[in-house]
Amino acid sequence: MPASDYTPPKVWTWNRENGGRFANINRPIAGATHEKELPVGKHPLQLYSLGTPNGVKVTVMLEELLALGHRGAEYDAWLIRISDGDQFSSGFVDINPNSKIPALLDRSGPTPIRVFESGAILVHLAEKFGAFLPTEPAARAETLSWLFWQMGSTPFLGGGFGHFYAYAPTKIEYAIDRYAMEVKRQLDVLNRRLGESEYLAGADYTIADMAVWPWYGALAKGLVYGAGEFLSVHEYTNVRRWADQIGARPAAQRGRMVNRVTGEPSSQLRERHDAGDFDTKTQDKVEAAG
Repeated sequence: MPASDYTPPKVWTWNRENGGRFANINRPIAGATHEKELPVGKHPLQLYSLGTPNGVKVTVMLEELLALGHRGAEYDAWLIRISDGDQFSSGFVDINPNSKIPALLDRSGPTPIRVFESGAILVHLAEKFGAFLPTEPAARAETLSWLFWQMGSTPFLGGGFGHFYAYAPTKIEYAIDRYAMEVKRQLDVLNRRLGESEYLAGADYTIADMAVWPWYGALAKGLVYGAGEFLSVHEYTNVRRWADQIGARPAAQRGRMVNRVTGEPSSQLRERHDAGDFDTKTQDKVEAAG
């Protein structure tokens, strides 16, 4: 029905037919829908993910750690197809009861450690390897502040603006205006910060940048939701400079490829089990992985 004709009922009930593009994967209850164990590879770190911005945060971090020479950061990246409901398997729910990607199983010690929520995974890896998270108190606080800024802000970008602008079955002016205003405010926050600092936490590249870049870097370059002109992203010159700077890093380029299932086949490495996968990948290999 038209948005103006809708009156909320006294008690909300789940209407499966009103979920739009994501109706088959969204539901108001948690838990597994089917029994299925997750695969386990040969490396200490087992990542179960998809090449969405939240997934890219972690694969960029892992590739950056490997680029620094941390051999213990070798990982298997298994593809979780959320459109098929892989995140509701019993094995995945055992690692992440919230059924969201990414999820990490750290098998490097005597007892496997599960880590879920992308920000928690970044902190876990940073502390484990002593990299990309400063130990000096002020710098550490600045890094964590920007990391948690991203974790708290992005639902307005993805679940809010992105949903209502690009995916909602009905375009609602109030919702689009509300979230567009907030997303532009967030871009302005970043633009001001990056006008006074090379990276978000200061002079050094940290997990804060790795968390924010896949979301707001892509947005500022006009690469998501087809909303670049709508949001006038050309205005955020400092964010665009920063986005290009991170995008030029070879580790970030590799991380963006892992578990990716959209775009040019040459940009996709649907599963990653060895560093050599980047060198030997061909279009036939990508298509076979599908």
